[in-house]
Amino acid sequence: MSESWQPKLGDRVFRPRRITRFHLRRVLGVPGLFSAAYGNVGSSIYYGLGVVAMSALGLTPLVLMLSGVLFLFTAMTYAEGATALPEAGGSGAFAHRAFNHWVSFIASWVLMLDYIVTMSISAFTAANYLGYFFPAIKQWPTNSIGGVIVIAILAFVNIRGVQSSSRLNIALVLVDILTQVSIVVLGVLMIINIPQLLRNIHWGVAPTMNQLLFGISISMIAYTGIETVANLGSEAREPEKSIPRAVLFVFVTVIILYTFLSMTALSAYPVYQDVNGHWVTDLTRRFLEDPIMGIANVVPALIRPVLSFWVAILAVTILVIATNAGMLGASRLAYFMGQRQQLPGAVSKVSARARVPANAIIIFSIIASALIATGRITLLADLYAFGAVLAYTTAHASIIALRIKEPNLPRPFKIPLNIHIRGREIPVTAIIGGLATFVTWFIVVYTHEIGRIVGFAWLGIGLLVYYIYRRRKRKLAAGGSG
Repeated sequence: MSESWQPKLGDRVFRPRRITRFHLRRVLGVPGLFSAAYGNVGSSIYYGLGVVAMSALGLTPLVLMLSGVLFLFTAMTYAEGATALPEAGGSGAFAHRAFNHWVSFIASWVLMLDYIVTMSISAFTAANYLGYFFPAIKQWPTNSIGGVIVIAILAFVNIRGVQSSSRLNIALVLVDILTQVSIVVLGVLMIINIPQLLRNIHWGVAPTMNQLLFGISISMIAYTGIETVANLGSEAREPEKSIPRAVLFVFVTVIILYTFLSMTALSAYPVYQDVNGHWVTDLTRRFLEDPIMGIANVVPALIRPVLSFWVAILAVTILVIATNAGMLGASRLAYFMGQRQQLPGAVSKVSARARVPANAIIIFSIIASALIATGRITLLADLYAFGAVLAYTTAHASIIALRIKEPNLPRPFKIPLNIHIRGREIPVTAIIGGLATFVTWFIVVYTHEIGRIVGFAWLGIGLLVYYIYRRRKRKLAAGGSG
């Protein structure tokens, strides 16, 4: 056990006999790792498809495939970092070892934004899919209220320390994959139309270059949850084998399902020019916030009611689980940031009764609810893209820096395909992934105005709080030493 885990003298919260539950056992094989990772990543298609199609239009399948390759490169980076540094915190933990406190804080703080946005967009989308049963819920502000209620319930459950069943999560993930595969099969047999997909593309017009760049940058929202790998590396059995296999299986599954689902959607809802001369698709006009329901709406009439009902039930369930995963991620990250003295104790403090960072859950749930209240899924997508690609860039840079600074660091899993620079092995995928995510972040900043404003505001507030907190800590330390 590291020093950061040692209980404080006289602290009744951290009694030795209770703190043992924080030990992470290596019990997860490939199925467990795959289910956990896909449970987060796979839920993204329920909202990501509509957001990406709104900008990328007929090139949506290609954009999702390209961002899927970037997903693979980033997942491999997280896999190496998670097995070499078995500490929760993702890119923030990597940067803390590779660089310094400031870089680590920035990486952790933007990752915190992603967890909050995951909570917001998942809860908001769950409310919209629930609109299948109660149509009034699909309208604003009712859908926002529904999303806030989802977060409030989950916050209450988490504060009380009730844990979800991992077996139930695995079962739901398997059912989710089977459902998506069923839709893909129906799409291939009855809906996908290659000539129509080609007619959807109008190079330089629909989408324009700006729209294409916008779509590429926002496509990362389709892969929310990639940092799950970093939180599971220390719990993996034979991580040098199980992690890369799980990453590969998730990549293959995601690429196949996302590609065929997007082809099905764009075949059913072709790109056309409206009365105002804008190129649009009814997928985003009618089903922006529940695009998979849009696909279920065009299957043969005989099975349409059953499939629509099933998609609604499953989507709500999976998205609630994703909301809870975001809440757990935010609170766990807050705790580890507190351990690294990057957040005040009032935020990261673990409650005596439930043994969870209750204050962090409350604070970040309030922020997530405020974002939901806007009723704008595009704003949530902008914010996720802002934080995600910056965190991913930091992760790639950290892995490269650690290869240079600590070449002998034990790495149970090591990214293959390396080049030698001054006697150091540098992973090619991390170089390509780092450059690609940085360029993507620049595109986000350049093209997403509201996301840029809110994103930099979040970053600025965090840096200000961090500076004041660290300065106060130094003054207290100096006063104590004197």
